[in-house]
Parts: sequence; C-alpha cells; structure tokens
Amino acid sequence: MSKQLVIWLLLGILSLPTLAQTGRKNLSSFDNKRFHFGFIVSGNSSDFRFNLNQDTTFNTSLYGVANAPQGGFNLALLASLNMSRHLKLRFVPGLSFQDRGLMYSFGQSSGGVNEILRRTESVNLDVPLLLKIRTDRLTNFAAYALIGAKYSRDMQSQEDVNQQLQNDDILRIQSSNFSMDLGGGIDIFLPFFKLAFELKTEIGLINVLIQDDSNYANPLEGLKTRSYIFSICFEG
Repeated sequence: MSKQLVIWLLLGILSLPTLAQTGRKNLSSFDNKRFHFGFIVSGNSSDFRFNLNQDTTFNTSLYGVANAPQGGFNLALLASLNMSRHLKLRFVPGLSFQDRGLMYSFGQSSGGVNEILRRTESVNLDVPLLLKIRTDRLTNFAAYALIGAKYSRDMQSQEDVNQQLQNDDILRIQSSNFSMDLGGGIDIFLPFFKLAFELKTEIGLINVLIQDDSNYANPLEGLKTRSYIFSICFEG
C-alpha cells in the first residue's frame, strides 16, 4: 500500500504543471464510466460529545470533565457508482484508528486540582455509504458535497472488560456505533488519475457509553462520538 501511494503521489506531482495549461481537459471521458475505484488516506481528530450526570453525590470532589481531542488516521478503499453527471454513490470500507480523551478534574484536600486523562483507543472497521453531489467540471476542477451514514465496529473494544479487575480505571464504550457523515471537497483531474482533497465530520448518532458505575463513567450521562477528517483521495 505504501509503495503504491508513493508512486501515485510522484505521478501526481509530475503532472501538476499540466493543470496550468488553459483549455486542456484531462481524463475527458472519466464521467462516462459507470464505476470507478481507488483508495483514500486520511488524518483525523476525534473527541466526544457528552452530557454530565446531574446527580453529583457520587463524587463531591469532581470539579468537571473536559474534552481532550486526540489524533489518528484512516485507510480506506473506494468504489464509486456514477448515477448521473452530478450524483455518485460511494462505498468506502476501511479502517480508522481513532483515539479520544476526557480530562477529569478532581479537587484535592490540599486545595489543588488533580487532572486525570482517560483515553479510549479504537481500531474501527468502517462501512459507510455516501452520496456525492458534484458540480460541473471547470476544465480540470470540480467541487462536491458529501452526505451519508456509516456503521463502525471497534475491533479492540474493551466492552467486556471486568472493571473490578481493573480498579475502575477504564472508560468503556460500546463496540458498535452508527454515525452521519457530512463534508465536501475538490476534485482535480490529472492526466493519469483523479486526485481529491476532502474535509468532513462524522457525528455519532447513538450513546456509546457503558454505564458501569465506575469512577469515570458515573459523572457522565451519555457519550456520542465525533471526528474531523481530512482526506486525500486517489481514483482511477
């Protein structure tokens, strides 16, 4: 995968000067094909949307909980069905390596504050279905919007971990999740393939918190995932 990525990047860089040639349309028959395939490399920043439990009697020393976004990356394959000149249906199965954190602030008897970071590390198998709405081509460029839904399965979930054996130190979340994807990007038609730069957000739709009365789950009423993703797409 890495060798192929380097080759495609080199081809793209070498062909960039042709974009400046006015009136020359690369891949002129690209939109006439029914199917297109490729791959996507992405970077992500992930966190939680959460609600605090209004009942604070379980821990009077808790001052608050704050998001601590963490970075990760995604690798995916791309299959695109050309439905019309402006509509494409995309199937983008892949893996996402996502890390999220919550910072808990506890008061100390000495008057200070003790901050504890609790992280959840996920390796997700993602199965998204996206609708791509694209503008007409302007020579070798086109803009597009994305909307769709995704199912994710965390393959290293700690859903079944026994908290009593871990001293209540794990913030557990469900292994299955559903999310909505919203975003947009720019298509660049190069002589040998289509390159795209894409920005989107993934908004979790279900509460993934496992409320097990642990020290770090108790302050929370619910957790929903959120990710911001920047992608480079290669499509032939």
